[in-house]
Order: sequence, then C-alpha cells, then structure tokens
Amino acid sequence: MSSNRQDAWSQDEDVLLAEVVLRHIREGGTQLQAFDEVGKKLSRTSAACGFRWNSFVRKQYKSGIELAKKQRKHSKKHSALSKTLEGKPETPKAVSTEDAPEAFSMGSMIQYLQKAEEAVRNEERVRNENSQLTEQISQLQDKLQGAEEELREYEEKYTLLEEDHKSLLAIFEKARKMALLQGNEDKVKFQMDKNGNLQRLNK
Repeated sequence: MSSNRQDAWSQDEDVLLAEVVLRHIREGGTQLQAFDEVGKKLSRTSAACGFRWNSFVRKQYKSGIELAKKQRKHSKKHSALSKTLEGKPETPKAVSTEDAPEAFSMGSMIQYLQKAEEAVRNEERVRNENSQLTEQISQLQDKLQGAEEELREYEEKYTLLEEDHKSLLAIFEKARKMALLQGNEDKVKFQMDKNGNLQRLNK
C-alpha cells in the first residue's frame, strides 16, 4: 500500500488515532511517536496523522486527554515510590479507594456520562430548533405565494380601471368637440350607441 494516502478519514481510523495518542500520553511518550505509529498502521504520513489529530480528533477527546495526563502523573508518583522502597521489606497494607487508578474513579465516570448526556440534549435541542425554523420557512413561503397571487389580481383590476378611465376621457373629449361644432344651435342632444360612441340627435 502507498505510504502517503490522501483519502478521507474513516471513523475507525479516528478511533485508532485517539487510542494510540492517549496511550502514549498515559505512558509518558510524545505525540510525534504516536503519529509515527498510527501512520505506519494506516499507511499515512506522520504529518497527516498530526494534522487530523489537531484539527478534528483532539476536540472529541478533551476529557480523555485530561484523564490520560492524570494517569501519567499517578504512574510517575507510583514509580518514584517504588524506587524509594526498593530493598525494604514490603509491609502489607489495607487497600483503599485512594490507591485505585484514576481510570477507575467513579467520579471521572460520572463526569464523563454527564458530559455525554449534555451533548445528547444539546443535539436534540438543535434538531428541534431546526425543525421549527423549517416549519416557519414553509409557512412564510405559503404566505408569500398568496401575497403574490393577490398582487397579480390587483394589477389586473388596475389595468382594467385604467383602460376604462382612458375610454371615458376619450368620450368626454369627443363630446366637447361636437359641442363646439354645434355652438350656433340652441340645443344639442347626444346619445351613446352600443359601442360607446356619442352621436348627435337631429332635432
């Protein structure tokens, strides 16, 4: 396989990257060593693994990183204590919850579950808000369509009224001219024919 793959990362690859980096943190190794190890397993470059970790995966494992750092600190203390006790007879002692590894702490488990529950609630809230916004957009689109149809009806009515107004003005102008032509007569009578035209009636 090629040693410099450039295809998209899968979820399984992200999980493997996280597991290896967290293990190196717990064991006191460096992230560069972790990127090299993952790169060899996935046939990707160390730089690509580092970029993927810093740009995306690390954000998903903030609590895991803190926990791994605490485990590393606890491991260093335990190692130092073991060196000071070398050569001395081991005395039995009662096992207490304080001596339990940090990874099995009930408090850390509860904190992790609370954060996961909060993330689920936030996701559900966002989905509900998105659904409500989608419904509002649909209603506004319906109202807009109705308003556009109403506007077209008003425009048609306005066009008809404007044509009627022009016709009346033409009739009045024609009547005025006929009246001027018959100015010498005592009375001039007009009638309107079926086409809307004025005709002078003979006496």
